[in-house]
Amino acid sequence: MLSMSDFRHVDFAGSGNPDLVSVAFCSNFEGLVLKYHPVSEIIIEIQHLSKYYGHSRGIDDICLNVGHGDFFGFIGPNGAGKSTTIRILLNLIFPSSGSAKIFGLDVVKDSKKIRGRIGYVPSDANLYDKMKVHEFLKFGAAFYGGNNSEARIRELAGLLELDLERKIPELSTGNKKKVNIIQALVHQPDLLILDEPSTGLDPLIQSRLFGLLIEENKRGTTVFFSSHVLSEVQALCRRVAIVREGRIIKSDEISALRDKQLKKVRILFTDENINTDLEIQGIESFHRESPKSIVFMFSGDINELIHKVAGIRIENLSIEEPPLEEIFLHYYQ
Repeated sequence: MLSMSDFRHVDFAGSGNPDLVSVAFCSNFEGLVLKYHPVSEIIIEIQHLSKYYGHSRGIDDICLNVGHGDFFGFIGPNGAGKSTTIRILLNLIFPSSGSAKIFGLDVVKDSKKIRGRIGYVPSDANLYDKMKVHEFLKFGAAFYGGNNSEARIRELAGLLELDLERKIPELSTGNKKKVNIIQALVHQPDLLILDEPSTGLDPLIQSRLFGLLIEENKRGTTVFFSSHVLSEVQALCRRVAIVREGRIIKSDEISALRDKQLKKVRILFTDENINTDLEIQGIESFHRESPKSIVFMFSGDINELIHKVAGIRIENLSIEEPPLEEIFLHYYQ
């Protein structure tokens, strides 16, 4: 276990086992997606999963594989379908169509077998109000068996600065989230499913939580990390799926997203309101900053872009590598 003094040294680059590679394909991906795990060790397997509430969309044709040892980011804006996907994985709601497996077991038919091997942190803390913190955690740990729960509870409570003798109704939102985190970790699960786990935590406790998750991942725990906070996913995850309006629009390694030949181009023209239709392939996320300037992402031939711009009077042209956060936002739009 890491001591508190070790957390300033934690490597936030993420962890996992990249020495075995498999390839998966799904109709709503743009081609082949590299998976850093052997096919025989897929932990989460989602195939064409959809959920509709009447005519309202929850998720639509989600396909996703998460391998053993992955630290996998599931990122998207609020309302994108992240929590709906997680609730289906936990058999809290039923899918409209498609299937999902965890440890090779069907999430609907075999949910009881699955639950003993996973830890779950919900986005909203819901606890039994008539208990003290320690009583609640002991009650939850009893479902998983084991003789070391007391020591584990106290170890995690000390790390997250949680008073075990407080009554549940007296806790702040952040302290209730700490209870959920300890409850998810106390039995050392094979899979952690985390839905916005840092919400309500102060920066120091967030840092300790992230270090703890990295340690658990190095121990062999697969982590499925759902968040709308780009910096968290960038710091922690090796691989990521970006979800928008109920569909996965991109799935890749974090490092591959950084290495994409995507450029951020800003052009300042000499004259106002000039015709800015450059009519070349590769222009995306186009917007006009002012009457004289435009900004866009560009994935095409840079020589063709320069040739087009050469025929227009401009004051300035900048072409730069966008930060990873802007790449994420590009896919959101």
